[in-house]
Amino acid sequence: MAQDVAPAPVLNPGERWADQVNADLDALGPTWRELVTHAGTATAPRPSGRWQRWGRELLAEVGPDAYRVRAVGWLGLVGGPLGEWEAAAEGEPTGYARFEAENATVLRGLVWLLALVPAHHETARALGDLVEIALRPVAGRGPRSPKVANAGVYALSRLNGDAGLGQLVRLASRITYRGTLKQIHAALDARAGALGLSRADVEERSIPVYGLTEVGRRVERLGDFTAELLVSGGQPSLTWRNAAGATMASVPVAVRREHAEQLAELRGAVRDIGKMLTAQRYRLDRLFVSAPAWRFAVWRERYLDHPLVGTLARRLIWTIDGQSVGYADGELRTVEDAPVHPDDDATVGLWHPVNRPAHEVLAWRGWLERHGIRQPFKQAHREVYRMTADEEATSIYSNRFAGHVLRQHQFHALVTQRGWRDRLRMARDDTVAPATRELPDWELRAEFWIAPADDGETLASGAYQHVVTDQVRFYPLTAPESLADPDTGRYEQWVADGEDPVAPVPLDRIAPLVFSEILRDVDIAVGVSSVGSDPTWRDGGPQRRYRDYWRDYRFGDLSAAARTRRDLLAHLLPRLGVGDRCRVQDRFLVVHGDLHDYKIHLGSGGAVMSPDNTYLSITPEQAASAGEGDAFVPFDGDDTLKGIIGTALLLAHDTEVTDPRLRRDLEQAAL
Repeated sequence: MAQDVAPAPVLNPGERWADQVNADLDALGPTWRELVTHAGTATAPRPSGRWQRWGRELLAEVGPDAYRVRAVGWLGLVGGPLGEWEAAAEGEPTGYARFEAENATVLRGLVWLLALVPAHHETARALGDLVEIALRPVAGRGPRSPKVANAGVYALSRLNGDAGLGQLVRLASRITYRGTLKQIHAALDARAGALGLSRADVEERSIPVYGLTEVGRRVERLGDFTAELLVSGGQPSLTWRNAAGATMASVPVAVRREHAEQLAELRGAVRDIGKMLTAQRYRLDRLFVSAPAWRFAVWRERYLDHPLVGTLARRLIWTIDGQSVGYADGELRTVEDAPVHPDDDATVGLWHPVNRPAHEVLAWRGWLERHGIRQPFKQAHREVYRMTADEEATSIYSNRFAGHVLRQHQFHALVTQRGWRDRLRMARDDTVAPATRELPDWELRAEFWIAPADDGETLASGAYQHVVTDQVRFYPLTAPESLADPDTGRYEQWVADGEDPVAPVPLDRIAPLVFSEILRDVDIAVGVSSVGSDPTWRDGGPQRRYRDYWRDYRFGDLSAAARTRRDLLAHLLPRLGVGDRCRVQDRFLVVHGDLHDYKIHLGSGGAVMSPDNTYLSITPEQAASAGEGDAFVPFDGDDTLKGIIGTALLLAHDTEVTDPRLRRDLEQAAL
């Protein structure tokens, strides 16, 4: 008697999500198998009309809602723990192996099919997560699967309602991979055109509220229990209370058992809010350079009173008809705390210190401290970059940040996140392009000239590991872009035959706000991605060729950001808890411990022991474990400042250090 033969798996086994699909298909029946097989024919960049028609017919047979639930579950397993195939990818970090090629094609098709079923917030969430997962870089090889990420963007752009649009808005501020980012921008521009709105209007109107019924707060009753979702200090949290109003340590068992679906939705909202807040911080921070303006009535709806964005907007300083205002005690106030009640047609803008007198800037810093307001990023304490004598002499370029050695991938991620266009420099390139930021509101383009470092070190993908920095220039927005020979690093403007190069715009003709913000972008990117900021580079990297640079950067002159940090630390020391053991001295925070005296550089956070300047390798994790003491830091986003404070607290109590390696270094030096 013949035996039934199990059908061959549709997907290659080994990846967790693929194994789950194969297992499910064994029980779901032939139509589901045909549907997933159809997904495996998604070999083109976009689905054809014929492909979609056949997909709709199959979806009608299995049920669109049934497919959505099943597919969202499958997508939730993508990028999870390593399966057999992923574990076989030698040398790959856990969870960051490339997708198996044939499985990735099926995954793309499954994503396209989600665009053909009724929209749902869970679908949008799963697609947004998948885009980020697919673009996670594999060490030395680039993103895991751009084609899967692009499929996710395509599906999101075709979901009806605001859920997909909200994810695209979030991803626009998070994604750095150029190809996918271009598709996201195109999708948002298309939606704006279809609605007859500006791109900015679409982005502002499409930010979800996640069920929040007031700024930063949502309350849900589930049986005898109450859940409060609260956004405070830029972070969402979920608190449970019983019928008597007492706070509970964990989710009540009855809620898990009887309200599982509502619980899952609440937890999903907490996760989505955290991601969206990060994206909105980036978006708001980038608004400074474009200097937008709003009617007060529009701004109040989209910013001040928006249930989610309001948690950020109420911690910033704004101008209303030229008057500076902040939000405290339930209303808008001046720096003298006088209430402000504008007309609906008043003009609102973002306050920036470059246009304000020093006494006003100091007054707002005091106001924030007095009201206990921690800004989502530097505003009142924002660095201001003005032209130097050297820049006046060079006239058309700034060399302020030239000569630094950067880790290319980290630099690329940082500048792209801040709105710059940057392409990784590869060993196979005939030319290299600068990092550029277009400034359409000012009809300008900023260029930061970058070249491969002379060590020639490359990753498996062919990308240079390190790059060196050169000039910052400004050009008219429509000017041809400058390109450089990768061997010489010399930049020239490439123009068509018969055309003349377009001259750079003199620096003294650049608006102070634009000049300051562009140089701040460059300072941040250099400060974070410089090999000098890496405490493990003490030996100077390959052939020790960067040892002198590392030492000079690690303990050299302070940048504008570091000088701001120095001024703030001098103010914070009395509240630090170890203020009597610390003092600011030139470029350093000097700490008096029980075993030694120490100096912490205010630019890099590097620490040495006095009097012989023995270097201490203190990791960011060690510094973070010491906390921030009793200091009130008036803004988020300066990890170096947090590291310096943590290092100071750690070394002020050096006899209590528990890390064996660091304790050994301290005790041996004390002998």
